[in-house]
Amino acid sequence: MRALLSTIGSRGEVQPVVALASRLRDLGQGVRVCAPPDFCDWIEGLGIPAVPVGPSMRRSGWDLSSPEGRRRAAEDTVAAQFAALPEAARGCDVLVACGALQIAARSVAELLGIGYVHAHFCPATLPSPHHPPAPWPGWPQDATGDNRQLWAADARRWNDTWGAALNDHRARAGLAPVDDVRGHVLTDRPWLAADPVLGPWPGERHVVRTGAWILPDERPLPPELAQFLDAGEPPVYFGLGSMPAPAEDIGRVMVAAARAVGRRAIVSRGWADLAPGADGTDRIVIGEVNHQVLFRRVAAVVHHGGAGTTTAVARAGAPHVVLPQVYDQHYWAGRVDTLGIGIAHRHRRPTADSLATALELALEPGVTGRARAVSTTLRSDGARIAARRLVSQWES
Repeated sequence: MRALLSTIGSRGEVQPVVALASRLRDLGQGVRVCAPPDFCDWIEGLGIPAVPVGPSMRRSGWDLSSPEGRRRAAEDTVAAQFAALPEAARGCDVLVACGALQIAARSVAELLGIGYVHAHFCPATLPSPHHPPAPWPGWPQDATGDNRQLWAADARRWNDTWGAALNDHRARAGLAPVDDVRGHVLTDRPWLAADPVLGPWPGERHVVRTGAWILPDERPLPPELAQFLDAGEPPVYFGLGSMPAPAEDIGRVMVAAARAVGRRAIVSRGWADLAPGADGTDRIVIGEVNHQVLFRRVAAVVHHGGAGTTTAVARAGAPHVVLPQVYDQHYWAGRVDTLGIGIAHRHRRPTADSLATALELALEPGVTGRARAVSTTLRSDGARIAARRLVSQWES
């Protein structure tokens, strides 16, 4: 079997796709990954062929705050997929499209006459009357009505946003127009790559649940970070991944909050280029490191609430403080609260006081104990399950 796995997004979308690619390779299958250019060198370094699609996610230049900016982003995204995916998928048996931005993937599979699967990483991005839609970054949201009405509005938003661009490219390729973009993209059997404890599916829609796709990481921690960890009590980790800073001085706020609860601080620069701005031996600034090892050695993790980070923290058994900003992050913050494994920070612009208060709650024995207990219930075999399902369905 030969598969193309395609995604557009940040590391949180790309890393699980690479996890699935690695499992397929281990099973002796042919696989390549289509991903933003930010990640292609990293993917190639793992021995997996990578094809760039679209602009850099870190420097896309899209302005989602205006109708014109959103129209341009939609057109650029669809055009980039029609430009990259047909050649990347040539000779493949199946195209696996991951995430909400994979609008053109099914059309490409249709053109090539190959199989198609659409996978998401969060329950709240798939329609269900049991939860509202995850809010799209930058797009105006319909805030009134019950969940069914909100999902109907979401379907209209898919058509309004993507319909013209998708159908224009389909017409050029000789394909019939699509009148239900969301249904066309997701299919009637989407896959959900989320842990069943951390992100359970309500159950009324036929969704294929594989579990989270986790890429094993065996890298040692950098010596400077290891020495910092060894030099005192477990610190608090702060990181926002690929998200922008919610406040200009957020790095200083983070360190001040850690000091207020008597803890040292690890600040991850991330795409926001966080800097603590305060002198002292009780904090360290780091780049990208092995979270699977690091999170087992910290007192708590303050993060943005992306699917990948939330899963990594939960698996490590560390308590969370979640600072949600967009899309599925609000869902994961709610799940952390519901499971009792951390605190959802409700203020959009954290202060030293608000973060310290959240940390005090997260560090209470009941929360830390619950975080450790829940960690023992989470699974790590989602990518293996997904890989075997693909092989059984499309192996030649």
